Amino acid sequence: MFVLVGYATAHGSTRSIAERIGARLTERGNRVDVRPMDEVRDAGAYEAFVLGSAVHNQRWLPEATEFLHENQALLRERPVWAFSVGMPAALRGPWKRMGPKEGPKIAATLEKTTPLRDHRLMPGVVGREHMSRAGHLVFRALGCRYGDYRDWAAVDGWADDIAGRMAAEGAPRPQSGPVREGRGGTR
Repeated sequence: MFVLVGYATAHGSTRSIAERIGARLTERGNRVDVRPMDEVRDAGAYEAFVLGSAVHNQRWLPEATEFLHENQALLRERPVWAFSVGMPAALRGPWKRMGPKEGPKIAATLEKTTPLRDHRLMPGVVGREHMSRAGHLVFRALGCRYGDYRDWAAVDGWADDIAGRMAAEGAPRPQSGPVREGRGGTR
């Protein structure tokens, strides 16, 4: 399959995860294009999508949500997996319980425009340089810790699962004529 591993990143964590997913999918026999979503000119050229964004305030970055909205009809007709990169792993104490709740909230928001085969919330890198002064004070007051929380084994396992599902399902049938809004059902 020809797969877009598209991403929107704030500080580079999402890009590195997208590159790792792209490499695994390539190793499993897929043709892969890893690029920022705001640089994609012809989404219709891809047979499948693995899309990811950094998360700020439990939302994808604007360039990522714009890609989803601009390509709604197409994304309803092709297989789509999504990942969000956030900081739940940096949370400590009573705040740590909030982390696992973020993934389902993000997935529910994404599902309003794009049916997903799967969504994963993945930890990224949280650095002091990523925070404003006020953000740093709040972050530290909550007992959070800076660090690289990426879990490469989990990323590899998820990419391998995606590759297996793609191989089992095969490429989607080419459509006749242009994609129109509203085709492919609603969700």
